[in-house]
Amino acid sequence: MNAKGASQGDAEALSPRRERVRWVVRTISGAVLMAAILFWGSGSLAWPMGWVYLVSLVAIGLITAAVLDPSLLAERSRRRHPDQKPWDRVLFVLYGLTNGLAVPLLAALDRRFAWGGEVATWIQISALVVYGLGWVLGIWAMAANKYFAEVVRIQQDRGQTVTTAGPYRYVRHPGYLGGIASLLATPLLLGSIWSSLAGILGAALLLVRTALEDRVLQEELPGYADYARQVRHRLIPGAW
Repeated sequence: MNAKGASQGDAEALSPRRERVRWVVRTISGAVLMAAILFWGSGSLAWPMGWVYLVSLVAIGLITAAVLDPSLLAERSRRRHPDQKPWDRVLFVLYGLTNGLAVPLLAALDRRFAWGGEVATWIQISALVVYGLGWVLGIWAMAANKYFAEVVRIQQDRGQTVTTAGPYRYVRHPGYLGGIASLLATPLLLGSIWSSLAGILGAALLLVRTALEDRVLQEELPGYADYARQVRHRLIPGAW
């Protein structure tokens, strides 16, 4: 292939329309799988907060497709990278199983068999608000940082630089903060105490990943150590 053909191929591969369509398809496919987990596990379609959670996942996916840089959509659609940190391969799988399977499945089974009793409606609604705010912060972080990959790696192929805009002015890992908030809120909005155990485990995995990723960035990404001296906290201003 000549240089012109390669250039046209790259442009087509990173077509904003194509990347957004791929992301929407991925969102819908994930929602279908989540619906199977929720409603098969609960044994009933009559689960209002289950439907709310499912619709929220679709809405989040559509908003993400609309606001993110197409190159980031392409990056986040790739699940395997040869330069992904080995320890992250383990954490990535464990977190995926926790967040994508254990939390919703335990919540569904809890609803079917009433293991933990009922969760008050006001608690479920409050959890839904926290869940939504967590995702607002996460999408804001992704919109501000076009290097917000799903795996931990230094993106030399994409010319990665330090991001200091948006929520990165306040903490170094706002996406993880939003993710932890949403993950801890999910079991309660689904009305399950037992699935909170999986949510807590997932949050712990994100905390570990935050610390390890921050160390990698300080050691390997030019300019990040200086940024870390200016923005001192990883997740919570004034705390950590």
